[in-house]
Amino acid sequence: MAGEILDNRGRGEAAWNWPSVHPEGRRFGLIAVGVSLFFLLFVGWPLVGWPIMALAAGIFAFFRDPERVVPQYEAAIIAPADGLVTAISEVEPPLELQVEDAAGEAGLPGGPVIRISIFMSVFDVHINRAPVGGTVRRVVYVPGRFMNAELDKASEDNERQHILIERGDGLKLGFTQIAGLVARRIVPFVKPGDIVAKGQRVGLIRFGSRVDVYLPAGTDARVMVGQRIVAGETVLAEIGQRILIEGIVQ
Repeated sequence: MAGEILDNRGRGEAAWNWPSVHPEGRRFGLIAVGVSLFFLLFVGWPLVGWPIMALAAGIFAFFRDPERVVPQYEAAIIAPADGLVTAISEVEPPLELQVEDAAGEAGLPGGPVIRISIFMSVFDVHINRAPVGGTVRRVVYVPGRFMNAELDKASEDNERQHILIERGDGLKLGFTQIAGLVARRIVPFVKPGDIVAKGQRVGLIRFGSRVDVYLPAGTDARVMVGQRIVAGETVLAEIGQRILIEGIVQ
């Protein structure tokens, strides 16, 4: 289905497929398989070998990379991560996304904006995707701690990586990959100057944990706290649209 155009008038076909495993995770899974086979075939310790084989299956599942159908209409801001919306708040964007870079390129304008925080458990897909299409203007890595990513202060204290994308019309959108208790490495797939499509894979967080999205001024979230969302498919917001959406837990 990759590259196929589908729409809401019934165009296209869909079929379930086993998701591929991202190359970043294949070597970890294969190492675990090798260790398992060593204990099973050469040492004869099945009580050790089979649990390690189960661990290998878990690693392959963790690094799964399913295809997604990405809404392409211009105003849509797409979820960059799978997971649970744990917070929607009005905050100032991080300074790393606001200040001029070394080339004098301006970042996000100052002033409070809506931040959507998406928490990824170890059971979620951890490939992150571009919420809008455009040019990657900056990728800023900030070392830090490994606190629980659900805590609000994790956005300031934890290891994190900021990405700023500028659309063709000049609108800039920033988002932040944040490591957590289990995550130990943030892996970027893009660098400044790269041109990315909406929904394109831009990085992953190994065994981690949270992504914050900073919406443009005058834009409200179209998702709610407690909602589960899908990277590359769920529409987080529509640029310039402000509306209150209420939900009922049931």
